[in-house]
Amino acid sequence: MTDLHGKTICVIGGAGFIGSHVVEQLLQHDVAAVIVYDDFSRGTTANLIAAVRDPRVRVFEAGGNILHADILQHAVRESQRVCHLAALWLLQCEQFPDAAFEVNVRGTYNVLEACRQAGIERLVFSSSASVYGNAVEVPMTEEHPFLNTTFYGATKIAGEAMVHSYAHRYRIPTALLRYMNVYGPRQDYKGAYIAVIMRMLDRLDQGLPPVIHGDGSAAYDFVFVEDCARANVLALGHVHAAGPFNIGSGQQTTLRSLAELLIELRGVAVAPEYLPQDQIFVTNRLGSTEKAARELGFEASTGLREGLLRLIEWRDADRNKTMHSPS
Repeated sequence: MTDLHGKTICVIGGAGFIGSHVVEQLLQHDVAAVIVYDDFSRGTTANLIAAVRDPRVRVFEAGGNILHADILQHAVRESQRVCHLAALWLLQCEQFPDAAFEVNVRGTYNVLEACRQAGIERLVFSSSASVYGNAVEVPMTEEHPFLNTTFYGATKIAGEAMVHSYAHRYRIPTALLRYMNVYGPRQDYKGAYIAVIMRMLDRLDQGLPPVIHGDGSAAYDFVFVEDCARANVLALGHVHAAGPFNIGSGQQTTLRSLAELLIELRGVAVAPEYLPQDQIFVTNRLGSTEKAARELGFEASTGLREGLLRLIEWRDADRNKTMHSPS
């Protein structure tokens, strides 16, 4: 049961890909207010168009940078529960480790300090399956060893350890969510840091074959963003469920199968193009969903085909809107 009656929730990173969906799903409950704390470095005002129509939602006026500890403390002080999603993404962390340390590690420390000072009832921290590295057994349970080799994963391991420490020392109720490969509407599709699904769609839109680096056997657990958001809302409402919890679909899909499905959905007469493996991060990922189902009441409800159709529909509408907007 999710009990958020009369609560004010601060969603840190609430204008982002996952965060904006968390905000919308919180509004389906009788919360008192939702404070969006975001510096809009990755998030956008467009992601919040629907949410801000609700008078319970407000973007924190004084700022939204988690490195601005005093401003962050003011936002958290107005809240009873906090959802922390702000972070630099994997490829950004590889290219800019100094910035990644500041945002993902120091920023998380600032969030924890703000929660401690405010006496927050509940903190939900967004971690990642990156902490596991490549799976040594599938499905990976939450006891799978940390075999991460990326700086992004290292920052998430550090974040988890800090959350554990604060939960133990200051008795802050917390929950840790480890996301698998999240996809869906509002996902980045511009710039240098777009994910594999968007890169494949970019090629298909040009009538070109999607490119797969390697033989296509690399396989991942793709989870729809609305399912991921629902997991956050459940974690905010379940006061005693601490985790860590894998948040995934429980289904594994190879890059070859993903490319073939996107080709079918796009209706383009091409076959995937295979190139030598370049940068290697993870090639085998599937999370066990048993603990999240048992303790959090979470199960993914959106299959990959349905999720991709909804992603494509949003992406086409967003691209069309961008092309026809006045410059």
